[in-house]
Amino acid sequence: MINLITLSADVIREAGGYTISIVSIFVVFISLGVLVFIFMSIPKLLELNIRKKLKKSGVPEEQTNINVEGDVNAAIALGLHMYFNELHDEESNIITIHTAQKQYSPWSSKIYGVQNQPVRK
Repeated sequence: MINLITLSADVIREAGGYTISIVSIFVVFISLGVLVFIFMSIPKLLELNIRKKLKKSGVPEEQTNINVEGDVNAAIALGLHMYFNELHDEESNIITIHTAQKQYSPWSSKIYGVQNQPVRK
């Protein structure tokens, strides 16, 4: 019974392997499309739910239309620009390379190798 199970590329091609692969590709892309549709519609559904709750409670929707003059916008933009540019250090752009002296480390020493046999008396 166990000997009847064979896995080879010829069996897959004969049994419609191309059909299975094409169908699986379509299933994947259709499921991705459905997921994109779901994720794109979630914010809209939540907004509708919030609007319904506000209408039930009688609270009017707030209008967030604020008219700000151009000089105030320019001052805010300049302040943000100056703040974010101060996060980086001013450097002299001069690179100095010094050679560092290597310190002795017995871990890489060849004189303590495995081949040295201790003297036994």
